[in-house]
Amino acid sequence: MKKVITVGVYDYFHIGHLKLFKNAKKLGDYLIVAVQDGDCILKTKPDAKVLYTTEQRIEMVSELRTVDEVIIYEDVDKTIAEVDFDVFAIGGDQTHAGFQRAVKWCEEHGKEVVRLPRTPGICSSDIKKTLETLD
Repeated sequence: MKKVITVGVYDYFHIGHLKLFKNAKKLGDYLIVAVQDGDCILKTKPDAKVLYTTEQRIEMVSELRTVDEVIIYEDVDKTIAEVDFDVFAIGGDQTHAGFQRAVKWCEEHGKEVVRLPRTPGICSSDIKKTLETLD
């Protein structure tokens, strides 16, 4: 069985996330989605407005038939080293230092890394900005 993992916050869940999961699932037989822990988000971005708790985001993602397993992560590079998988599916914009270390770890350990394209015209940051103007 070929296992695929993808990671993210998934706070302002949108069609782009759904397409990410569908495209990631096409890369294997079993899809693991790692949802970032809310406390960890606030440690690195103290001003972040997190809409849903970690548990709520896990519940939403778990209910999708494309997703086989949901786990919590804090640091992507540490989580990647602890999970059994074959393919690391990430978005083209996931390039910060933690992702760079995770990609390097994958390369050193024979794991495939696939960069999936973003869904044009949609992103969580834009959704957040729109919602803030409605307040």
